[in-house]
Order: sequence, then structure tokens, then C-alpha cells
Amino acid sequence: MSMHDYRINNKNGLEFGIYTLGDHLMNPETGKKISAKQRLKEIIELAKLSDEAGLDFFSVGESHQEGFVTQAHTTVLSAISQVTKQIKLGSSATIISTSDPVRVYEDFATIDLISNNRVEIIAGRASRIGLFELLGYDVSDYEGLFEEKFALLNQINNEAYVTFEGQYRPKLHHAHVLPRSENPLPIWRAVGGTSASAIKAARHGVPMHLAMLGGPVSTFKSVIQTYRETLHQSGFDPTHYPVGTAGFFHVAKTTTQAQKEMYSYINEGMKRTNGQGFSKQAFAHGKDKHNVMNIGSVEEVIEKLLYQHDVFKHQRYIGQMDFGGVPFNQLMRNIDIIGEKILPKIRQYTRPKEEN
Repeated sequence: MSMHDYRINNKNGLEFGIYTLGDHLMNPETGKKISAKQRLKEIIELAKLSDEAGLDFFSVGESHQEGFVTQAHTTVLSAISQVTKQIKLGSSATIISTSDPVRVYEDFATIDLISNNRVEIIAGRASRIGLFELLGYDVSDYEGLFEEKFALLNQINNEAYVTFEGQYRPKLHHAHVLPRSENPLPIWRAVGGTSASAIKAARHGVPMHLAMLGGPVSTFKSVIQTYRETLHQSGFDPTHYPVGTAGFFHVAKTTTQAQKEMYSYINEGMKRTNGQGFSKQAFAHGKDKHNVMNIGSVEEVIEKLLYQHDVFKHQRYIGQMDFGGVPFNQLMRNIDIIGEKILPKIRQYTRPKEEN
């Protein structure tokens, strides 16, 4: 497959998108929590605004525990597909370990057809493991479940009739999985930041989406280099396989203001969903140009995004800006700023030279 087969078209430069985990948490500034109904409607509206502002990608994650509202993330994506026109849609991530790859393919192929071929899958292993017991899986099978089901999902994507026998799922014999998307769906592998996971993605010959909550650019540069080197060693052309990065995003008048506005949301949100907050010292390091956290003034965030692109040579960045009960008016302001001020600069400076 080529970069184009993964629906990546970088003629305008680095793709820019938004992702949400669908968290449903109390606003730590007001002590109030909106209803699940309102939160879902706001996620759908955020995707609509992102489309209207010209963003490239919008994705929704699934997490099956208290504090989240997008457990049925494909249902949310289907709703989004009907209020958007151009923006590509995906998952961030689909937890393939505790899902049936047949059903996952059926769902995404269906959304792809009704959205006019705009859907992608980012498949992950789960950073929060409560869903294993909830959905009837043994967490001790964490690695085995993911590897087997990820491979089966790719097989279904590429073969209309599937014969399969594995350890964790009943066998399939010449099973015709329907409906079929008009073209194979782009399937990315979600990587949490370790070289070992990047190596596995490369050995499968699939594109990689890399989560970057914070830390030096150099750390993630090493992971991406390892991925591309392993692709080459495994007989794949690294230029055919896109890399995406994902992390916290917020802009304000100054970097100090932006950090002040976001810290309580991110810290309290992580406490409530992961059991551990975000160190104030580590968060403060996010101001550094060489830190992957894109929270700051418009000018400084643009500078950081361009620096990251120069180092990573990646094809897509997606920002998480709605975590921890952030009010919707703040999200709307960010989308306006992205569309009016950030996208034009990013596209100007990352567009292939012959297009400038």
C-alpha cells in the first residue's frame, strides 16, 4: 500500500485533527458536571465545527468505565458522519483486544459507506483495563488478544472471504464479512510511546499513531526512527507508511495563560480516569519549545508544531483539547483559532516545496 491508500494526502502539508476520549467528568473550576446527553451532543457539534473550520481529521475513543460517555464510539462516529461533509473520521482508539474484529469491520465499513469513504480505524490495546472484566476477557491475555485480533481485523479488511483459526476467537471458515467498504479501510496501530510497540507496528507493516502526553521531542523522535528502521528491515518501504502523533492541545493569549487554563482540567481528569494526576513540574516543562505538549500562545504553538514536523517528518497531528470537563465555549474558541490562524501557517510551511 502507498501513503495514498491510507487516505493521507499531504499536498496541503501536515494534516491537523482533533481527538476526544469521550470523557464525562466534572468541571474542576465550577464543580458541575453536564449530562451524558449534553456531552454527546457537544462532541458531535465539536466535530461539525472542526469540519467547517477545515480541519482534516476527527476521532473518538472508547473507554468502558465510569467517567466516559463514548463506549459505543462507532455509534457516535455514525452520528458525526451525518453532520459533516469533508473531514475524515476515525477512532482513537478502537480497543480491538476486547472486540470482535468481525463486528468492528462491519461497523466501520458501514460508516465508511454512509460517510462517502471518510473512515479510518486506529486500533489500540487499552490503557485502562477495566473493560477486560466488564466484557468477559482475562487481562492476563492482554498481549495475545491484541496481536491475534489486530491481525484478524487486517485480514478481514483485505479479504472478503476469511478463513481463520486462533486461540481467542472461534474459527472462521470461508466467512463472507459484509458490508464491504469500497476500498480497504486505513487501519493504524495505536502506540503508547515505547520502541517495543513501534517495532511491532512496523513488523506488521501498518501505519503508526503515537500518543505523546508530554516529554522531550527527542524521545519520540527515537521511537519514530525505530519504527521506520524496522519497516525497512522487515521489507516495507517506510515512505509508504504514515505516522501520526497525538497529544494535549490548547491556545490562549500567552503560554502562561494557556497552561493556567488547562492544568486543572488535565490534572483532575487524569486523577479521575487513571488514578494519578499530572505533575505540576512536568506540566510546566511543557512550555519548552522542545516539549511535545502543544499548549501555549498561538505563535508558540505554531512554532512547536513546525518544529515537531521538522524532526518527526510525520503526516498527521491530532490534538486533545476537551479532556477533564473543559467548557464548550473554550473548545469553540480553539476551533476558531485553529481554522483562522494555525492551519494557514502550518499548511504554508509544511506543504511540499513544489506546492509552495
